[in-house]
Amino acid sequence: MASIYIGYHFEVFPLNPGVEILIAELGVAGFESFVETPIGLTAYIQISDHYDAILESIQILNQNEFDISYRVETIEPINWNAVWEENFQPILVNQKCAVRAPFHPKAEVEFDIIIEPKMSFGTGHHETTHMMIEFLLRTDLEQKSVLDMGCGTGVLAILAEKKGAKTITAIDINDWCFRNSLENIEKNCCKKTTVIKGDAEALNQKTFDVIIANINRNILIQDIPTYATCLNPKGLLFLSGFYIDDIPKIQEVCERYNLSMVEQISNNDWVALKFTKNEWPQKKNLKKF
Repeated sequence: MASIYIGYHFEVFPLNPGVEILIAELGVAGFESFVETPIGLTAYIQISDHYDAILESIQILNQNEFDISYRVETIEPINWNAVWEENFQPILVNQKCAVRAPFHPKAEVEFDIIIEPKMSFGTGHHETTHMMIEFLLRTDLEQKSVLDMGCGTGVLAILAEKKGAKTITAIDINDWCFRNSLENIEKNCCKKTTVIKGDAEALNQKTFDVIIANINRNILIQDIPTYATCLNPKGLLFLSGFYIDDIPKIQEVCERYNLSMVEQISNNDWVALKFTKNEWPQKKNLKKF
């Protein structure tokens, strides 16, 4: 039986970074699906999970720097799988990695990833996920320990395992993403990937050779110190989920925690950055007197 959903249609100004922040906070509140619009965002939640005060914890709605209004509607029962099947098209990255749904034919590529898209983030269609796949395709992951923060559908964690990582930890705070990642990892016969529901606090001082974080700018800035602590010396940190204009702020925070930027990719104003952790803290230039 198809589920009934509540739809919130938000008008957001300014769009950047308002929409990103709003998506992050709505995800924590329990919203399952998001569609960006020319004027803002539409967010969906099952009627069984909805409650009258659901927006009270959304901090951005009370911030003076953003102008946000919304209207609410009840969505008639929809067969979401049928909707996705009609609209979800397979993608191909660098002729090496295909991301497809189970109803698409098998792709003749080195890395063929099956994603049951449903309503999670990270199908590969968004520029940020696409760029992260590009980074991973040209990174040696053999016998590396990998962390995928904000894993969405689990597509990046799955690719990491297919590329030979020895252990992969995938974390997402959204329950729908958590459950969808478990499903997709099973569909791709992944045996070395562990999925955890939570945020950066769930890391509990574990260490990794490679950390992937495709989240919004504000959460990244908040959690970069934790990533730096959990990243092994000479380890790699891949960040995305923000715009080109955000690079200086992201880079400033990373450098403060001994992370040096070594590469960037951009696509339609979105950007993905690659950092490496210095083996020793960088020496600061001291003025002689």
